[in-house]
Amino acid sequence: MNLLKALATVSGMTLASRILGFVRDTVIARIFGAGVAADAFFIAFRLPNLLRRLFAEGAFAQAFVPILAEYKNRRGEADTRLLVDHVAALLALAVFAVTLVGVLAAPVVVYISAPGFAAAPEKFSLTVDLLRVTFPYIFFISLTSFAGGILNTYSRFAVPALTPALLNLSFIAFALWLTPYFDPPVKALAWAVFCGGILQLAFQVPHLWRLNLLPRFRLDLKDEGVWRVVKLMGPAVFGVSISQVSLLINTIFASFLVTGSVSWLYYADRLMEFPTGLLGVALGTVLLPSLARHYADQSADEYSKLLDWGLRLTLLLALPAAVALALLAVPLIAALFHYGEFSVNDVLMTRNALVAYSVGLLGLIFVKVLAPGFYARQNIKTPVKVALVALAATQAMNLVFIWPLKHAGLALAIGLGACVNAALLYYKLRQHAIYAPQPGWAAFAGRVLLAIAAMGICLWSIAGDDILWLAATPAEKALRLAGVVMFGAAVYFGTLWLLGFRLRDFVRRAA
Repeated sequence: MNLLKALATVSGMTLASRILGFVRDTVIARIFGAGVAADAFFIAFRLPNLLRRLFAEGAFAQAFVPILAEYKNRRGEADTRLLVDHVAALLALAVFAVTLVGVLAAPVVVYISAPGFAAAPEKFSLTVDLLRVTFPYIFFISLTSFAGGILNTYSRFAVPALTPALLNLSFIAFALWLTPYFDPPVKALAWAVFCGGILQLAFQVPHLWRLNLLPRFRLDLKDEGVWRVVKLMGPAVFGVSISQVSLLINTIFASFLVTGSVSWLYYADRLMEFPTGLLGVALGTVLLPSLARHYADQSADEYSKLLDWGLRLTLLLALPAAVALALLAVPLIAALFHYGEFSVNDVLMTRNALVAYSVGLLGLIFVKVLAPGFYARQNIKTPVKVALVALAATQAMNLVFIWPLKHAGLALAIGLGACVNAALLYYKLRQHAIYAPQPGWAAFAGRVLLAIAAMGICLWSIAGDDILWLAATPAEKALRLAGVVMFGAAVYFGTLWLLGFRLRDFVRRAA
């Protein structure tokens, strides 16, 4: 399989999902703005999302996919199927227990995660009610991500990449047509989360069935493969929880700031997730199975070359995205969210957070490429140690930045903390002789920076004054933004072409 083609497939499906995500957020912003109800929902949605990353897309995927790839390549179909059945049974029991505890202990969970809400009883009570509806999402999405790990290992990348779109469709349908049937109306969003989780899981089932890998409930705690996954899960859970704890601490800080701070950070984070998902998550998804196969085959040189390929693509695509996000912050936010209850002040406050986040975008995506360099080798401990250092650095920066920069200081600390994480992961890969840069990096980086400079000058020249974007009609915003983005992309990739870059230079075969 051509990895560049696989990356384009995953990114394309992710693009469809992210576009629907922006439609979703535009609808939510128009109906609920950035007030009490929106703050309450975003806290209630963030908590199951945190656990989703902890149990599913984060720790579990890191522990399960390399072992599944080993079984697939070395042990045969029968042993692979047993592993899938036994791991699925254990995962289902674990996340069901977590879900039950979360629903029953919702008031305690809200008090811990957003203590500032306790000063406003109605806001606190609403958040608890919403959390009890959204928390079961962790059960459905964990099993969905388990299925996605299987499909990715078997190079069925498109299905897991498209699956998140179903949650966005659920949000849009509930917000537009079912809001009047709920009291308060924001409860429609919570039930959209619940139903979206069911849809995502149901979408994966036929594809697992075609692979003859649809799990059956067969719990066997004596299975050697299950215990290998569990042993890797321990440090993986700890490692992923470090980054999630950092986000949770930011939420705690934001809950003490003025009303709207949680929402401003949420909307800025949504814009950041566009390039992070389109490139970072897609690259990590495509790289991990092939890296695991190279490691199983003891192909150290190919392992290093594959990491180098991922890092070059990251620099090529993530750095211009970071510059564009900073330069086009107001046009993007105004075009997507400045409707209905979402005021001019909300636009400007979200802009501050987005510019701060963009400083760390390159680091955020580098981590998605560098960390699989350890996970594929079933080495979870090194990324955990690095994440601990990054967490300490992030919280130290939180204390420094929150006073002068308010909510934007929290965003800046997250971004710079990701850069610390990426730098340390790179250092450890070099120190352990896992990765050696291929020749030509200096010339490569120099040409990329020249193209970014050309793009940045053009975007700054044609974007225009922020007031014009705020005053424009929705159609004018959409058309103008599309034109600015396409022109900037044309300048960037056109400059790269003039400097000698060709698509064929980045073609790479899977292991």
